[in-house]
Amino acid sequence: MRGDAVRKFIGIGCLLFLLSLGFQTALKEWIAIPTSITVFEGEETTLYQTSRENEGLMEASIPVMSDQPHIAFSLKENDAGTEATITASKAGETELNMEVSGFPVKQVDVNVLPNIKVIPGGQSIGVKLNTEGVLVVGHHLVQTKDGDQSPGEDAEILVGDMITSIDGHPIQRMSQVAEYVQAAGEEGRPLSITIKRDQQDLTKELTPLKSNGEHSYRMGLYIRDSAAGVGTMTFYDPVSKKYGALGHVISDVDTKKPIVVHDGQIIRSSVTAIEKGSNGDPGEKLANFSQQRDILGSIEKNSPFGIFGTLAKESLKNNIHDEQMPVTLSSHVKEGPAKILTVVNGEDVEEFDIEIVSSVPQKQPATKGMVIKVTDPRLLEETGGIVQGMSGSPIIQDGKLIGAVTHVFVNDPTSGYGCHIGWMLEEAGVINHIQEKAKAS
Repeated sequence: MRGDAVRKFIGIGCLLFLLSLGFQTALKEWIAIPTSITVFEGEETTLYQTSRENEGLMEASIPVMSDQPHIAFSLKENDAGTEATITASKAGETELNMEVSGFPVKQVDVNVLPNIKVIPGGQSIGVKLNTEGVLVVGHHLVQTKDGDQSPGEDAEILVGDMITSIDGHPIQRMSQVAEYVQAAGEEGRPLSITIKRDQQDLTKELTPLKSNGEHSYRMGLYIRDSAAGVGTMTFYDPVSKKYGALGHVISDVDTKKPIVVHDGQIIRSSVTAIEKGSNGDPGEKLANFSQQRDILGSIEKNSPFGIFGTLAKESLKNNIHDEQMPVTLSSHVKEGPAKILTVVNGEDVEEFDIEIVSSVPQKQPATKGMVIKVTDPRLLEETGGIVQGMSGSPIIQDGKLIGAVTHVFVNDPTSGYGCHIGWMLEEAGVINHIQEKAKAS
């Protein structure tokens, strides 16, 4: 308690001191410093930038502990003012005690990751998802002798609800539903239906009805238990076999809600044609799943940053960059030239020129971290820019994997968004795997 009181007193004293001296800009710069930061071994990372008028105010000290990783803190002058950078030479966790004019104001937790190398993708993949339950995608009327009715609407089951069980029986496939509906209809009793809505489990009663001239009973619901599409592989880790693809969440075409995955597969696919993009129409890759149904891996997660799972194959070649490539954090992405790997014909991965128009050094997970523009004349000629199915195409800059293509600008198909690779690596579990391996060694 006494220590907390002392810290509060010191903090208040620092604020009053700074305000009394009129250092409002220094305070703003202090507030902008993150409370935690992730860096890679050996990389120099910008922590903060001060203005000319506050040169020399910001300082940092590092606790001296034998088990702490080595963090080098340095100040460099540039045209804008003074840039503070940190460089780590050993993986682990440590802390920086930030000071303003010698007064402690903030503690920054530093998480140093081992150097991460993965193999970039670029391959065209077919995606098959099975939902967790069956998804309600619409209502329909059942024509009965008493008029048109929709049992599903009457039961207040909504589009986007996920049916997870009927009469206590778990439901995974549409084929399971018909037998329970028919049995309840013949017995003239309602069904007890458990649905998941916005992470909440609800129970509804639905009485099936028989349509005029038919023998089967109906719920008045359109349902779906799977989804399929085409995308692009972003990366895989040859050690753990974990992969990431697409760079964005897969949503149901009717409900527009993210699909909750029960299981799924990625399958080798071949691009057969390109519907070229234009203003107002982003275009699309047309592709076939391999006739041999060459299953590349499982799908275990569908997140805002793409789909993730485990490869079934020992390796997956793109014949351009088949060796492990280092990755970099968002703070090291630069505006300027870069490359993407993608397929525009058949199964051949090709490299194309793009430009990083802008990049946000994100401290919290967010999908739209970069604005990119296609500059390659041949890709512009063949596709018009970014098209659907190109999502997940790896972005490479200065020999490092920096992210993946995610979205196209509808009114300008030559441009779009990319997400930073760090968030995809976290979702895939690659970072945790490497950290655990480093600790074990």
